[in-house]
Amino acid sequence: MLGINVEKSNENIVIKYHLAKVEIPISDIIEVTLDDTYAGTDEGAIRIGPPYGTTDRVLIKTKTNNYILFTTNYTFIMNKINSAIAEN
Repeated sequence: MLGINVEKSNENIVIKYHLAKVEIPISDIIEVTLDDTYAGTDEGAIRIGPPYGTTDRVLIKTKTNNYILFTTNYTFIMNKINSAIAEN
């Protein structure tokens, strides 16, 4: 598996990267934006994906955690998450 895989499953966003699988309830998502810092400003954020050689970082803010997705395909990931939010 190359890169990060994002899909909607029931009421969750499922993020898969290698052997890791993270499920985020859609109702918990507050904001999805691009993060223009190198490693994110939130030291406690959960980082997913290879931080080396990637140009874009998608920040998912939730009620309990923040997630930074390191990717080269941010438009696909953001569209997938935003469409799942819109469907709810």
